Amino acid sequence: MQTIPVYFMPGLAASPLIFENIHLPEHLYECFYLEWLLPVGNEPLADYAKRIAQNIKHDNPILIGVSFGGVIVQELSRVIEARKVIIISSVRCNAEFPRRMRFAKMTQAYRFFPTGLMTRVDWLAKVAVGNNVISRRLNLYEKFLSVRDKKYLDWALKSIILWDRAVPDENVVHIHGDADEVFPPKYLKNFIPVKGGKHIMIINKYKWLNENLPQLLAD
Repeated sequence: MQTIPVYFMPGLAASPLIFENIHLPEHLYECFYLEWLLPVGNEPLADYAKRIAQNIKHDNPILIGVSFGGVIVQELSRVIEARKVIIISSVRCNAEFPRRMRFAKMTQAYRFFPTGLMTRVDWLAKVAVGNNVISRRLNLYEKFLSVRDKKYLDWALKSIILWDRAVPDENVVHIHGDADEVFPPKYLKNFIPVKGGKHIMIINKYKWLNENLPQLLAD
């Protein structure tokens, strides 16, 4: 029996390491991991997705994306034929953005976000050494944050806030934590809730995902 290719796209600036605890039945699925590319100038999201698509070497794959990676896999499905699209801790259209993101779009506040700080996780971790919670969170960022290029970060923030998909694709399967602080569930429709799941649940709710993803992939 031929296995089904599954391509995973991590969240904003994140490494494929965020999927290290996600395991699918090996006799049914073969997993592949996409990585972020540096944008070319002020590259439109659609063009960026076309470049990412060049790294997909199989026909009719399953696409799984987390957070901004969820936006990317939806854009990929416009470029290639996908067997199924699953997003985790993400949104299916810009109508599901929280108010602060809509405000950032209206005022262009995203232009002033201090993305440079995201490139200095090592420095921030040293400063936060006295706060165990913050220090642990920064250690997670240190491990999983793979892209620290300021041009990429500026582009990514602008691209997600200006994402032009206004109507959700009803075929997209959406898994979302009921405690997600980045994309609060009160703004979402038609998603599969994960109790206690926060925005990083791909890391700390992997047991739920391992138990439920195979059925969602098969449906």
